[in-house]
Amino acid sequence: MRGSIRFLRRGRVVELDDIDPTTMLLDYLRLSEGKRGTKEGCAEGDCGACTIALGRLVEGRLVYRPVNSCILLLGMADGSEIVTVEDLAEPDGTLHPVQAALVSQHGSQCGFCTPGFVMSLFTLYRTGERASRETVNDWIAGNLCRCTGYRPIVEAGLQAIDGNPSDSFAKTAAEKERQLAELEELDGGEDVFIGDSERFFAAPASIDSLAQLYQDHPDATLVAGATDVGLWITKQLRDLPKIIHLGRVAGLLEIEDSDEELIIGAAVTYASVEGHIARLDPDLGELWRRLGAKQVRASGTVGGNIANGSPIGDTPPALIALDAILELRKGTNERRLPLEDFFLDYGKQDRAPGEFVARVRVPKPGPGDAFRCYKISKRFDQDISAVMGAFRLTLDGREVRAARIAYGGMAAIPKRATAAEQALVGADLGEPATWTAALNALGKDLTPIDDLRASVAYRRTTARALLEKALIEIAGTNDRETRIVGHREALDERIA
Repeated sequence: MRGSIRFLRRGRVVELDDIDPTTMLLDYLRLSEGKRGTKEGCAEGDCGACTIALGRLVEGRLVYRPVNSCILLLGMADGSEIVTVEDLAEPDGTLHPVQAALVSQHGSQCGFCTPGFVMSLFTLYRTGERASRETVNDWIAGNLCRCTGYRPIVEAGLQAIDGNPSDSFAKTAAEKERQLAELEELDGGEDVFIGDSERFFAAPASIDSLAQLYQDHPDATLVAGATDVGLWITKQLRDLPKIIHLGRVAGLLEIEDSDEELIIGAAVTYASVEGHIARLDPDLGELWRRLGAKQVRASGTVGGNIANGSPIGDTPPALIALDAILELRKGTNERRLPLEDFFLDYGKQDRAPGEFVARVRVPKPGPGDAFRCYKISKRFDQDISAVMGAFRLTLDGREVRAARIAYGGMAAIPKRATAAEQALVGADLGEPATWTAALNALGKDLTPIDDLRASVAYRRTTARALLEKALIEIAGTNDRETRIVGHREALDERIA
């Protein structure tokens, strides 16, 4: 067992053996290192002023991803390279190409948001991809600017990111890959435990170690990406004395993609599984692209989204429509249950003390299946759903043989519309009059909640409209335009 965390910082290994479990990476950078270029704005991972880059080895290659340091626990940086805005310029003061482009395009005024934009664009620059306007917009969707406006920032991205990342990081990549590989070798599959039995940060290396630790400490808080738990600390000011981080657990980090199903480990990030999900269906790819922003998807996990049981979580309705199965473990005991049965009530799941989500098994749509899902929110990017609808129809020619319909944001838990499903069986896609019973049945299935995001009346109307929209699109006989953005043809091309 290792009693410290280790990470790479400006070419040297930093080792810390006395950290509080709830210390955020942002606080370490600003208060301990004195590197105040990284800012705190919203303290909830929404504005992007705190964006830094974390470099990790992916199949032996150093990959940088943007993360929100304001809600990332310091212990979660173990085994990575931490890069902040102060690290980009050359020792002689020569600016990084991204920084120089922001200067030349007048992309900064007050400057508070600028370090976050720099770091988001830096991570795009390091991909080696030639940036398009759409790509730049996607990478800075998690960064807010109040004074400059986005046009000069986007122009700076287009100017700097030409597909030829020839900065100093390109020159030192091989050495940093060697250093990170050495950290992995030194690690040797050790569990990390810092603290004592009453207050600790732990990062088990195996699923068996996790199971034992969580059984011994069922009052501990499990943390995968901290995109939700981080807010418990920064916004709710909760003290979480026992933290168990899942990001090092072998057995929770694997993706298995077969002809029949996609199996996602509970600690797999949205970013890591995005390509696999998009290949299941273009609508799933578009849904994934709108889950938070790049920073959130680099840290957040599918397992965490499910385990926290939010009624407005975006992934559960889509996965329920696909008939996903959860694998849970407590000690040496494992069990499976349908995802829809995991959610019991608001904030309450079918999970015993000391039990954790291990994997999500997603059956792939068959040749007779048609799938659609839609996210409705006030903001297109980086927003929580007002209504989330997911629909899978099994067809025999034009006849609906079976249906699975699930909604999020409509009740205290993600909810299937079973009456509407039954009413759809036997409907003819070529005869819209046969859809009416199912559309009307939604009133029996759903009792919407009323909150700041949407009224009861809006949710009822929208839920019905989304089902009709799915039927119109799947029928394919109506020339009505059903999408403003995210045309399926374009999505199909993007993931082909």
